[in-house]
Parts: sequence; structure tokens; C-alpha cells
Amino acid sequence: MSEPPEEFIEIPLVVDPARHGFRLDRFLSSRIARLSRTRVQAILDNGQVRRADTGEVLLRASQRVRAGEALVIRRPAPREPEVVLDYREIYRDEALLVLDKPAGLPVHPSASYHRHTLTQVLRDRLGPGHGWDMAHRLDRETSGVMVFGRRAGSATALKKSFLGRAVRKTYLALVHGCLEEHVRIDMSLGFAIGSKIRIKIGPVPVEAGGLPAVTTVRPLRHGEFSPNNSNKGPVTLVEALPETGRQHQIRVHLAEIGHAVVGDKLYGLPEEEFLKVVEGGRKLHELGAQLGLQRHALHAAALALPHPITGAEVQFTAPWPAELAAILAP
Repeated sequence: MSEPPEEFIEIPLVVDPARHGFRLDRFLSSRIARLSRTRVQAILDNGQVRRADTGEVLLRASQRVRAGEALVIRRPAPREPEVVLDYREIYRDEALLVLDKPAGLPVHPSASYHRHTLTQVLRDRLGPGHGWDMAHRLDRETSGVMVFGRRAGSATALKKSFLGRAVRKTYLALVHGCLEEHVRIDMSLGFAIGSKIRIKIGPVPVEAGGLPAVTTVRPLRHGEFSPNNSNKGPVTLVEALPETGRQHQIRVHLAEIGHAVVGDKLYGLPEEEFLKVVEGGRKLHELGAQLGLQRHALHAAALALPHPITGAEVQFTAPWPAELAAILAP
């Protein structure tokens, strides 16, 4: 009996103005951050990169890309990790869709996820022409409130509200240690200096290219957590109010003050542990087992924003997930 034909996926990549003139290998690395240089070179050597318009295969790592140029990576479809392929609808009207995203579900395709994404779940549930466009993003392991607008209208107003800091975001997180006092963390962020992990964010002075980032953190409750039935350690349930919206902001800020988010594989362990996943073939779920939690304990609990049509403030909440309540309830 013959084996089923191998499935392939195509990843479209358009060169943005900021990457005009990049070497092809550098462009690919910057767009798909988890790809090592060795993997990028293998993708090129295997003829997996081509121009979208002509189909021309691109093999030279040193050739330059141009702004507006559309490329496609064709690669065998990966065996995607199992995730919760669902969401809960919180609210919907003609201009606004609000969802409660489960932890573990990525919002967009990536090197590891193609069909197991919120983007695909929306297509499957609402149809390919549903017309909703996300106004912001949540990390894959972060659960909670996500807002969408109409692609041809309200999405633009929503995105402007986020960029203009007209949105009040409230997160809940479980962090290691006993945080006793209210703290305001004012620490500019950028790609972590000296890190071997390309997606890692860290403190970077503004004069060195860091972006201003401020988070206010308030302790709510204290408890204990015992990963893998080992010795119990103190944990604190905190409310985090980000004044800015930088990548990984809350997770980095909390880790930098000595209170990493419980279950955070990137900022809650020595870098060498995460590098074993990136470069050594270790499975991500093994890090979760080591930490005693397969997701990081960060939840987008509430959003308040001006309605894109009426301008009146509307508020939405998502309940604290059961797997986190089992450690410490609000």
C-alpha cells in the first residue's frame, strides 16, 4: 500500500521597507526568529524559497531583497503540537468582536504552527471571508481577552486606540516569590543584549535603541506552588497594568525584578535550558514539565477601550483559567 503524498505549506513573506537591502538569509532570519542560521541555509540549499510572482527559486544567501518584494517559503507541513482549537466569544456587534483566547493557541502561523492557529480557527468557524482583523496580539501561552474589528472599517480605529494608549489593559499573573508591595517598573526594552536567543527581550537603554516600557504591578494574594511534587515555593497573584505595549513586556519586567511568571520557559529558566529547545532538539513540553506548568501563568483579564463606532468606553473581561485557579484563585 502506497504512503500518502507528503503535505506542503507555503509561507508568504513580503519585504517591508525596514528590511529593504537585507541579505536574503538575514531577511529570513529576521522574519522567522526561531530559525537558526544553519536552518536558513538548508532551506535555501533545498530550493524552498522562491519569488511569489515568477516562481523563480532563490538560492544565494547573499542576494539582496527589495521593499515590496513578495517571497514564498515552501516546506513540508510540520507535525504541529496539539492545542485547544477553540475560543469563547465574549461579545459581538457589527464593528467589534471580542474573544477569550485559550492558552497555547498561537494567533498567527509560525515555524511550528500553521493550521493550529487562531487565524485558522476563525476561518473554520466563521468562514474564509469573515472579515474580522485582530487589533492586537497575545503571546501563544497567554490566555484572555482579544479584540477584533472589521477589516474594511473598525479595525483601523481599534488599532489607533491601541497605538494611542487609549486602551486600558489589565493582566493577572502568578509570579515566583513573595511580592509584598505595589511597584511601578519603568524599564526600556529591546532585543536582549548578549543573548543567543533571537526572540528574547531584555533591558536596553533608550540611547542604545530600547523602547520606553512601563508596567504597574500590584500584589493580590500569596500562596505556594510545588512543581513536580518538589519543595514548595512562594508565589504571588499579581495585577499587572501595562502603560505601554512592548513585546513580552510584562514577562520581562517581572523577571527583571526577581519575580518571573510561573511556567515561563523563556524568562523563568537559565537561557541554556531554552537553547536546548532552539538548537538541541529538546521538546518544549519537557520544559513545561520541568516548570510544573505547560503554559506561563499570564492572563489578559480585562480590556477597556472606546467603541470604534460610538466612542463610548466598553469593557470586557475573561475569567481566570481553571488550571491557574488550581494553583491560586483570585
